[in-house]
Amino acid sequence: MPSHNNGSEDPGPWGSKQNPATGDIDALFRQGSAQFGGMFPGGPPSIRNMAFAVAVVLMILAAWSSYFTVPSDSVAVMQRFGKYTSEVPPGLHFKLPFGIDAATIVPVKRQLKQEFGFTTPGASDPYQSPTDGRRETEMVTGDLNAALVEWVLQYRISDPVKYLFEVREPSATLRYVSESVMREVVGDRTVDEVITVGRQEIESEALLKMQALSTKYAMGISIDQVQLKNINPPGPVQSSFNEVNQAQQEKESLINEARREYNKVIPLAEGEKDQRIREADGYRLKRVNEAEGDAARFTSLFAEYKKAPEVTQRRIYIETMQAVLPAIRSKIIVDETTGSILPMLNLDKQQEARP
Repeated sequence: MPSHNNGSEDPGPWGSKQNPATGDIDALFRQGSAQFGGMFPGGPPSIRNMAFAVAVVLMILAAWSSYFTVPSDSVAVMQRFGKYTSEVPPGLHFKLPFGIDAATIVPVKRQLKQEFGFTTPGASDPYQSPTDGRRETEMVTGDLNAALVEWVLQYRISDPVKYLFEVREPSATLRYVSESVMREVVGDRTVDEVITVGRQEIESEALLKMQALSTKYAMGISIDQVQLKNINPPGPVQSSFNEVNQAQQEKESLINEARREYNKVIPLAEGEKDQRIREADGYRLKRVNEAEGDAARFTSLFAEYKKAPEVTQRRIYIETMQAVLPAIRSKIIVDETTGSILPMLNLDKQQEARP
């Protein structure tokens, strides 16, 4: 038969007559501490202190993990239990602690770069520098020659969500895309075009193709610039290639000197030729005009002579004497009636002596 305790309730395992669900919490804690006190060497006060210390530590950890700062050139991508929730602008922000909310900082305003064939000391991004630069730079041109091509790719993160969640290892994928496009573009040209005159065209075409592939793969990356650096032939043929380039430069130099001499001599000869032709034309016109004038004068004089021969003869005589006598310095006049010689005064010396 069931035993009875004079109308009192069974104290139960807690050693109390009160219901644990409705009784005093502090009394319940004391009773539990008294019952399990043997398990903790310090007695009930030690358990209370330990619980308080654990609570303080949890509060410190919660406060430490509930705030974060986003730099001015970045944004934070927020995840709650691994699911994307929002993007947070720069500044001080708060989140749920203990890993409930996770913030990934993405530098969207910073220009990043990747180098192919060489390494910048102190680079923090493991995908910025090549792991095997020799292999990346060895390419075959369209005329089946080999060339070592070094270049730099500058880009920015345009879409942080796509950058983090759409493509696995987007920086490594970008390196593969850049190398593939550069090999394609270089393979469509001769080695002379790659090394000399085709650099700018290669940069423009490679930039367009890389941008198209990054958009197609939804990488969240905006490619700003592709810049070629050093382009050299392989080591075993580099000396011969340099000799060929030197010979071509000497050829161009000689051609330029010949053109300069040609431009200097030919225009001068052309000018002298034109000058002599114009002088000959002028002399011809002068002689023709003088001959035509003399012929016209003689014709008019002959017509007047036919009208009055004596008058015309006397006029011609007088005009001839007017032209001849001034050139004669010593003049002597013979008088036919007296037979004497009459020297004329020397007027020329008097005129020269006159101040």
